[in-house]
Amino acid sequence: MKKSMIVLMTLIVAFTLAACGSKNNEGNNATTNNSTTTNNTATEDNTTGGSADLTGTLLATGSTALQPLVDQVSKKFMEQNPGVSIQVQGGGSGTGLTQVSEGVAQIGNSDVFAEEKLDADKAKELVDHQVAVVAMATVVNPAVTVEDLTQQQLVDIFTGKVTNWKDLGGEDQAIQIVNRPASSGTRATFEKYALGTKTEDLQGSIQEDSSGTVKKLVAETPGAIGYLALSYLDDTVKTVKYAGVEAKEENIVTGDYPVWAYEHMYTKGEPDAAGKAFLEFMMSDEVQNGDVVELGYIPANKMQVKRDVDGNITK
Repeated sequence: MKKSMIVLMTLIVAFTLAACGSKNNEGNNATTNNSTTTNNTATEDNTTGGSADLTGTLLATGSTALQPLVDQVSKKFMEQNPGVSIQVQGGGSGTGLTQVSEGVAQIGNSDVFAEEKLDADKAKELVDHQVAVVAMATVVNPAVTVEDLTQQQLVDIFTGKVTNWKDLGGEDQAIQIVNRPASSGTRATFEKYALGTKTEDLQGSIQEDSSGTVKKLVAETPGAIGYLALSYLDDTVKTVKYAGVEAKEENIVTGDYPVWAYEHMYTKGEPDAAGKAFLEFMMSDEVQNGDVVELGYIPANKMQVKRDVDGNITK
């Protein structure tokens, strides 16, 4: 009888322990499952945060003077909006305006007003988004000793009347012009505000589509002269004063340095949702006070003067 009771008690204890263990495992499994669900939910929230619902494809083409800014800002925008793809290309302002007018590109980047490159009817179809101001500076090979050039001296160089630096107070060395093609907004700005006249392409001059290539050629070619947006300047080329005035922000915003232009991002009509969001981002404080300044442009709202399509400056 005693043996039977002992066996019975042993079985009861064993069963009780087994049941408790099963409950503990179920509790642990439940806790583990709940933790997994919470973590997955958090991951999904992080992944889908921001503007993941914004989608679209944009092609922005044209001005190589504006290209560094648009390229940098587009990368930031795509990081924040993974559903949007933006491709940035150069080719010159004329190309950008033509392509946006024809519907090939969604955004046409330009250093000049559309009216300066397109006929009136096509220009009227475009909406102007002025995102910054850019100044153009005359640059020469670092070995050139000339420090300052007047408007007339620049005209004489780019029209072929002066072909040697010695005639301008420099060394006895031939002048090598590195120019931009006729479609270039940088060229149009330089001719309009630095030279005051259009020029013909001279035999022996070099023409390049890209501002980056112009900089490289001026830096490497003895006696070379060209012009670049301030966003491209570095110590590989030498900047020349314009009639005694340096191409610096404090001189540009007051209009004392006249060789500057608005940077336009044109759309044909109002942009779609992706284009609208991108252009709004371009005008945000983050970009205007950050990328614009960092890359050598000037926020449009800093200008103390305004310029119209005819080049007239007003306070």
